[in-house]
Amino acid sequence: MKVRAAVLREMGRSAPFAQSRPLVIETVQLDPPGPDELLVKLRAAGLCHSDLSVIDGSRPRVMPMVLGHEAAGEVLAIGRDVHDFAVGDQVVFAFVPACGHCAYCAEGRAALCEPGARANTAGTLLSGARRWRGDAPELHHHLGVSAFAEATVVSARSAVRIAPSDDGRPLDWTIAALFGCAVLTGVGAVVNTARVAPGDSVAIFGLGGVGLAALLGALASGADPVVAVDVLPAKLELARQLGATHTVLATEADAVARIRDATGGGAQHSIETAGSELALAAAYAATRRGGTTITAGLPHPDRRFSVPAVSLVAEERTVKGSYMGSAVPARDLPRFVALYRAGKLPVDRLLTHRLKLDEINLGFDRLARGEAVRQVIVFE
Repeated sequence: MKVRAAVLREMGRSAPFAQSRPLVIETVQLDPPGPDELLVKLRAAGLCHSDLSVIDGSRPRVMPMVLGHEAAGEVLAIGRDVHDFAVGDQVVFAFVPACGHCAYCAEGRAALCEPGARANTAGTLLSGARRWRGDAPELHHHLGVSAFAEATVVSARSAVRIAPSDDGRPLDWTIAALFGCAVLTGVGAVVNTARVAPGDSVAIFGLGGVGLAALLGALASGADPVVAVDVLPAKLELARQLGATHTVLATEADAVARIRDATGGGAQHSIETAGSELALAAAYAATRRGGTTITAGLPHPDRRFSVPAVSLVAEERTVKGSYMGSAVPARDLPRFVALYRAGKLPVDRLLTHRLKLDEINLGFDRLARGEAVRQVIVFE
């Protein structure tokens, strides 16, 4: 079938993207699903900073590529050997396909699936196949999803079915899309990686979609106090509205001291989502003795982070990475959706803009300037 898709053919074009147009809307050929694959009609797709990092070249990927990884859609067709999905199902995508058989999957660490990581690096589906066809050279898949398109083919291991509510209604498509990355990564970093308990102190560095989702997850977990940290006052104001007990402007000279004061000597859990080694260093400095510093951001591969080595031992400090919220998507996505439906995880507050596919470059300009939390492309 032929679909319209946002194709990135080269990285590194400079902003404003509305003028340089790194993403070009093209009509491309999408092949039918193969074994253990799904054909999905996209209904909504979120613009994430991880996509922006591919556009500007700080997160290198194979080119050319149909971009996008945070989305929800409706199953149109199923390939051979698919047993857990049916035509018409509402699905949310996970940006690491989990094979279910490697050592990491067997340990319950789906985000570290080795075949999934190899496929994502190569720009293929989990099977190693590519279902996009266009002008040479061949088009690649982005993180097994390629969400900026009217339809896509994915491995069944990249999708999670979202059951209707008790009254039979599907989850609002624009909200469902946010669960695929912002919520899975942010809330997952809190509940899976940090394992925040009621009464724990939490500081969150970076208030984009992932950071604000982490804030919601910390509040839902009963954390107190919860300190929100960012360079933009508007993001701090939104954090206050969402329930942060304290907010700190990261550019202030005494920012770390203020965080340590608000948390009684340092946060038990500092969670960095900004994708900056400087933010990570500040998060480590704001963590108390015996505490844990978690990074869920993705800085440029050349960036380095250093700490006083003795503090790891003398203060029993821990630094942990959190990829995809250390999540098992088939387990975590339904329970996060249940929290949203129960009113305990107001994910809808993260949605700031709705776009058409043709407005995608304008949307990434807005994201680069920090003027949006989550923008969602709505497909007719």
